[in-house]
Amino acid sequence: MEILLISIFVVGYLLITVEHSIKIDKLIPALGMMGVLWAVIALNHLPVFEINLELLSLEPAHLDEILLHHLGKTAEILIFLLGAMTIVEIIDFFRGFSGIKKLIKSRSKVTLLWIFGFISFGLSAIIDNLTATIVLITILQKLVTNKELKLWYAGLIIIAANAGGAFSPIGDITTTMLWIADKVTTLNLIKFLVLPSLICMVVPFLISSKFKIFKGEFIIPSNVTDTELNPYGNKMLFIGLGSILFVPFFKTVTHLPPYVGMMLALAFVATVAEFYSNKKFNISKVDFDHDMKADDSPVHASLTKIELPSILFFLGILMAVGALESVGILFNFADWINESIPNSDVVIVLLGHLSALIDNVPLVAASIGMFPNPIDDPLWHGIAYSAGTGGSMLIIGSAAGVVAMGMEKIDFFWYMKNITILAMIGFWAGYGTFMFLRFFML
Repeated sequence: MEILLISIFVVGYLLITVEHSIKIDKLIPALGMMGVLWAVIALNHLPVFEINLELLSLEPAHLDEILLHHLGKTAEILIFLLGAMTIVEIIDFFRGFSGIKKLIKSRSKVTLLWIFGFISFGLSAIIDNLTATIVLITILQKLVTNKELKLWYAGLIIIAANAGGAFSPIGDITTTMLWIADKVTTLNLIKFLVLPSLICMVVPFLISSKFKIFKGEFIIPSNVTDTELNPYGNKMLFIGLGSILFVPFFKTVTHLPPYVGMMLALAFVATVAEFYSNKKFNISKVDFDHDMKADDSPVHASLTKIELPSILFFLGILMAVGALESVGILFNFADWINESIPNSDVVIVLLGHLSALIDNVPLVAASIGMFPNPIDDPLWHGIAYSAGTGGSMLIIGSAAGVVAMGMEKIDFFWYMKNITILAMIGFWAGYGTFMFLRFFML
């Protein structure tokens, strides 16, 4: 029966990987895989287990209890993501990200490259690499007209965004998963990964800055204006980003799950947003038909833009992996890996290269269920770095790459020819730095 469960998972996984070829959104096979796996377990009355991390053993459990356990763990991640996504959309409602254009004053192609790199690196650590990529490429489209130059900037933005998300518990879905699962702590994650992640970004940028494509200056299009600026945009940008940064601090102080802090942050940002939004109305001239529209509320408008397909995809993947964990498959597979590949660095590097080919969410979800290593073990820091930055090696290897591919119509083979080797060099430079720091800091 284990072979059947693994086969279902592999088929679902393959359908997710080739979503662009078969034109079927990856959330469909993810949800289908989840439902079929749990149905097979239930109909065949398969024994389910819960991992005892203290004894490193499997303990029998009831199906209803184990299902509720995995749903609860998954819900923690999904609610956290919903809160973060809503805050980002509220910032965008007030055109808060448009103010970033003011930071870009140089017309030097190389200088612009580094500005994009550092902004992308820093922004992705706060609002996640996917959103940072969308913001930066939107700005890029308004500043650069040359198609080839835009492709190069976009490719390097992907590397910077993925690198920036790897060292932050709120910068990438995989690091968020590890953080919520109590595999890493905020301070140690930053301590061990901020420098390797920075090296992962800086090395490809140093190399590419010598390329001919980045020589000289670019011409700013005449249609670039500040008409999109909102009087409250900058305030909402700082309030929103500050509220997201408050979440790790809240967890450290209260020891409550991160989603509680994110909901508190969302409540605060939403209150401020409603206050600023209501200030535009003249009380003596109220148009009730107009005022009752949902779009007048920044919270309602932001909630309509949430990427529910991504949320449902994560639900399907995490619950499917939970099914394999519950019947002991992942636990047994981890034992086999530890016996066959005793060197954890090989496992970590292999995971990084695999994440360029297949989605890193199920890879990390499986790792969480496979390895019983304690919190802040070097294995978890390595997995966070490897899964976060390894996806840059192919444009389909990360959410940032996929969204950039859609926004700029980047060809898969163009990216492989021009960006893949840079991303690979950055990955290995960063991982070498990680090994060096681990040796001297532990």
